Amino acid sequence: MKRIIILTTGGTIAMTHTDTAGGAVPMLDGADFLQAIPPDLADVRVEEFCNLPSAHFTLDHLWNLARRVAALVARDDVDGVVITHGTDTLEESAYLCDLTIDTRKPIVFTGAMRVASDAGYDGIANLIAAIRVAACDDARNKGVLVVFNDEIHAARDVTKTHTTALETFLSPEWGPLGRVYADRIIFARQPTSREFIPTTRLEPNVHLLKIAVGMSEGLLEYLVDVVGARGVVLETLGGGRVPPWWLPTIERAIKNGTTIVITSRAGAGRTVDRYGYAGAYRDLARLGCRFADGLNGPKARVRLMVTLGAGVEF
Repeated sequence: MKRIIILTTGGTIAMTHTDTAGGAVPMLDGADFLQAIPPDLADVRVEEFCNLPSAHFTLDHLWNLARRVAALVARDDVDGVVITHGTDTLEESAYLCDLTIDTRKPIVFTGAMRVASDAGYDGIANLIAAIRVAACDDARNKGVLVVFNDEIHAARDVTKTHTTALETFLSPEWGPLGRVYADRIIFARQPTSREFIPTTRLEPNVHLLKIAVGMSEGLLEYLVDVVGARGVVLETLGGGRVPPWWLPTIERAIKNGTTIVITSRAGAGRTVDRYGYAGAYRDLARLGCRFADGLNGPKARVRLMVTLGAGVEF
């Protein structure tokens, strides 16, 4: 029987309504989860990392969680790790683990969209599915996985797409890797790409800006001139385009040592185009911008924090 560690961090999966708080707050702990897991599923042990809404996570929480997961999968007596996590920032934690942990063992993130006191609470179903995936031999060497609603997604691809829907976690570009069925786990495809970037720290002074029509470049100027940003991710228009009046500020930022990474606000697709007008892809490439190769803004920021922390190029 496979030994699986559940590492709990809080989030909706651990929440229930209390009159004192006037709403749902993290209340469930590892013992509550263990009581709901069938004993023949795996040899399951629980470790509590924290009990917070993921909106309360700091970069220290993010980094320390990834280091704890790395330590667990390095143990000979552990076959896989399941992390229960709030959905708000789950994709960032999962992707950080994917980038910075070099292992063939399954690492699986899951959570819930409904609290334990709601009708139709989805937490235990997602947790059981995640444990089954973590105990599955076919889940080895596929990078960090996210399991929700009986779908298996690659951490690099998946994102939260809806504020309340149970099927919120989707991979817009490529779709899920596989599915959890009653009798077996099926992987239909391999992850599109995987990388490991060894680092001992995250660079915290990295920021994310989303560009909208007619928007001033003033926020970028502030980040470069006042904050001294080491890196800025720009969620640009379409396939990597900015208003032309942004170009001088972007050029000055790069000359001053700020790494500028380009992704798209569209939510899927690479940043590349064939346009010749001012502010299009070719101008950004000429100025020395980096391109996120299909990563969304939050994940591009995670990767930039990792690469700057490691002292390597994005």
